[in-house]
Formats: sequence, structure tokens, C-alpha cells
Amino acid sequence: MALKDSYLPAHGNAGYRVAHYDLDLDYKPIAARLSGRARLTVVAGVALTGLVLDLGTFKVDRVLVEGRPVRFTHGGGKLRVRAARPIAAGTRFTVEVRYVGTPRPIRTRAWGDLGWDQLADGAIVASQPIGAPSWFPCNDTVREKATYRITVTAPSPYTVVANGVLVDGKVGGSTTTWVYEQDVPMATYLATVQIGQYEELELTDGQPAAVPSRLVAKFAHDFGRQPAMVELFERLFGPYPFGQYSVVVTDDDLEVPIEAQGVSVFGANHVDGKRGFERLVAHELAHQWFGNSVGLADWRDIWLNEGFAAYAEWLWSEESGGATASAIATRTRVALLRQGQNIRIGDPGVDDMFDDRVYKRGALTLHTLRTVLGDAAFFSALREWTHTYRHRTATTDQFIAVAQRHTARPLAAFFQSWLYTGKLP
Repeated sequence: MALKDSYLPAHGNAGYRVAHYDLDLDYKPIAARLSGRARLTVVAGVALTGLVLDLGTFKVDRVLVEGRPVRFTHGGGKLRVRAARPIAAGTRFTVEVRYVGTPRPIRTRAWGDLGWDQLADGAIVASQPIGAPSWFPCNDTVREKATYRITVTAPSPYTVVANGVLVDGKVGGSTTTWVYEQDVPMATYLATVQIGQYEELELTDGQPAAVPSRLVAKFAHDFGRQPAMVELFERLFGPYPFGQYSVVVTDDDLEVPIEAQGVSVFGANHVDGKRGFERLVAHELAHQWFGNSVGLADWRDIWLNEGFAAYAEWLWSEESGGATASAIATRTRVALLRQGQNIRIGDPGVDDMFDDRVYKRGALTLHTLRTVLGDAAFFSALREWTHTYRHRTATTDQFIAVAQRHTARPLAAFFQSWLYTGKLP
């Protein structure tokens, strides 16, 4: 049963959990019109007379519970569904929502627009942390994971990429229907659909990619070492946690790349033919272990995502003949000392969740822990972490407990100073 997030309590709803989302979407890029049918498999955590879902500014045509139409209200980002009869705790039941409209991003003060957004030609979904309701009704809380089936119908010139494995595709006149299945539990913010006129490629190890034709040659060079990154990270972190890893490059520029489960999305500006953004390739790949497989139980623990992915950049640099992790750590420490010494990365506050210091201090924390434990114990701890919490959610306290099992030296003071003290140790 979903619990309120300490940073984002307005998102997510108590009393139930969603076990599976079956999304059937029809999208018309020129009109920017989305028609959706979402069928949710729900498990009641307590006795219910209805439930509340997160959903953005669509026209909701109909809601059914166990196949029967029910009453509902929709406003303020919440879809309130009234069951025809009481639902006992532990009951597994279906909720179907039929809706239509122009998807609009969720607007936030701190992070701008989140979720479904228009490209110059196509669409992109970038939901972290609360953008999922911009395109489907959901229980939008980071600690809850569900499996997905995502079906998208779009004009035939367009390629559609979504989470999971492509299991079916049907061409019908001027449109094509794409069916993806994600059978590994996934948080709502990691669900994604990418639509554009892309060329479909494969890297040397069969990893799929969708790239604008004009960028194919540069992409082949810039992402050519991604298979080697997978080999390194599997050696250091454990087996790749999903069935597939796809990359999308949009024809538009993006401020930053986008992480999703089993998918990473880069802007055209991240492909220069010179591997100028290769650290970002490593960063987004590492999120598949840290953030996607091992998910957050609460947004306050965001350093477990971003600090680990940032440190993976350093590890790849070391492996590929660039600067060593120690050299990067020294440079990073000098840079951090010039910045504000007022952030506690283990609990940075909602406004500073994505502050660059969370990334950099998180990576520096891990490198320092590596020097304390030694390489063998450090990487053994990381592999235990990814194995123990594979496809689950976890907290900072649970990571500290894993690290402590790999040394006789008490680590409480170490983590207190590195995670919960404003001044850089």
C-alpha cells in the first residue's frame, strides 16, 4: 500500500497499490491529441469505497471498476473514483479509465515542466519526479512499482519507443501500433514513451537505438563504447537488471539526458561525433542499476540515484584511459569547496533534490568510502546492494547497513559527516 513521500506528499494516494498498468494510447503528433484507455490492476490495502488516482488535464469520458461504469470526479490533478460497492482489504480488482485530450506537462516551480511534451516533430516523456500524470492515470509515488504493457498507435512514419521489450507491431493503413511489455516492476516516473521519425539501429551487442538519420554516423562513434560500459558495470555492479537497454536521440536539443527504465534519451546536442558527452552515456546507463532496479523508497534519498550514477562516470573514465577516479575526486573536492557548504545530501530538501552538489558530493562520498573499505570490499558491497534490492526500493539507512557488513570499522560517523553535515568533510 502506497505511503506518502516525505518531499512530495501531494502525489500518490493511500489505501491501495497498483500491480499492473495496461495502457492503450493513440497519438496524433500534428494535432497533439492523445486518446487513452488505461486498465489498472489494483490491490486494496484497506477496505475501500473508492480510490483516488493522479491524472492531469484530460477529459475523462468513462471510468469502470470491474467492468462496470462508476461515478467519478476529476480536478486539481486528482481523479476520484467511487466504487459501486465496498471493496474488502486484500481484494484484487480492475479500474479502467478512458480519456482524451492534449497532454500537458505538469508545471512545477522548482523543475519546470515535467512529463509528456511536444518535440518539433513527435513527443517526449521526461517525468522525473512527478510528471507521470501528464499522460496516464496512476498512483504517482516513487516507492510503488508495477509491471506495464504499453500499446501506442501513431502515424506509420514515426517510431515509438517505450519501456520493456517490443512484443508486437501492426501496420494498419496509415498508422502503426507498437506493443511493449515491461515485466519488471517500475516506478511511475520511469515510465516513458518516445515518438519521432527515427532510424532504428543496433549497437554491436544488439542494444537497440532510435536516432535521427542526420546523426547516425556521429551516434555510432559517440555511443560505440557503450557495450564496453555494460561489461564494466556488470563486473563492478552485478548483472544488467533488465531484458533490454534502448537509447533514443531526439532531433531537438535537450537540457539534460533523460533516464527511464530500460531506456535513456539524449538530445541532438549530446551527439557531437567527438565523444564529448560520453560521461553522460555512462551516467544514464548506470541509472539502470542505481535508481531503476534499486529504486528510491523516498525522494529524500535521491543521492542513492545521482551520486552512484555520477561515480559511474568516474569509474568509466578510469577504465577507458581517462583521468583516474582519484584525480577526478581531487578536482571535484576543490570545486565543491568553492561552493555553498550548506547542503546535506542525505536529506537535501525538496528544492535542492537535483542540485549539482547532490551529484558531485554523492560521488565523492562513494569514492571516499572506497578508500576506507578498499576496492575488494567496496565493490563487493555495491554488488550486494544491487542484488539484495534488485527490482525493489531502498533507503540510505539500508545502504549504510550493507556497507557496514563489509568492514569491521564503524561507519556511523563517516556517513553522518558525509551525508548529514552541511560542511564538506
